[in-house]
Amino acid sequence: MHIEEGVVTGAKLILGYATAATAGLYALRLAAQALRAQGGASLAARGALATAATFVFFQVLPAAPVGVSEVHLILGSTLFLILGAAPAAIGLALGLLIQGLFFAPFDLPQYGMNVTTLLVPLFAVAAVARRTIAPGTAYVDLRYGQALALSAAYQGGIVAWVAFWAFYGQGAGATAGILSFGAAYLLVIVVEPLVDLAVLAGAKAARGLRGSGLVTPRLYA
Repeated sequence: MHIEEGVVTGAKLILGYATAATAGLYALRLAAQALRAQGGASLAARGALATAATFVFFQVLPAAPVGVSEVHLILGSTLFLILGAAPAAIGLALGLLIQGLFFAPFDLPQYGMNVTTLLVPLFAVAAVARRTIAPGTAYVDLRYGQALALSAAYQGGIVAWVAFWAFYGQGAGATAGILSFGAAYLLVIVVEPLVDLAVLAGAKAARGLRGSGLVTPRLYA
């Protein structure tokens, strides 16, 4: 989902920094709530786990250039379900930054746009979870349909933001590339819920994680 070099240029890059700053402020609000709920050690540990996972998503798992961007298997809903919204946001932002600093410096000018594309759909996942998952339901007990709704919110959000940046930078000429990119991401929307359920099944079997501070309390509560 990287916005490639040259898609948005010049003064237009400023908008990406502005949207990233807004998303960052909201992530800080979530982090403050998580800090009060579970403490600094838990937030730091879960943020580190999310950062490592994000680095793997971008740098280790295969990616394919399609249309205006690249198709990555970014398991945003999985991070949310296992670690919580705030650690997932921290991990997505830091993992992307580490990749840019050490492996893809040509992506750094687009960092604001790319981090916006990762974080805002994550916030949408949290909103969808509040609406579709009953308060008394532990995440380890989710059904495929519920996992699919979360995955569709995240991956659909990524496609929408990539389309926005491509139209913003290139105008209507980007239409064909956006359509092919969106079509490719349909496969990710189908696969990610299966990954979510597999990871949740593993978490359900590993009851020792309950209360450890390494997972979100909602995973078992």
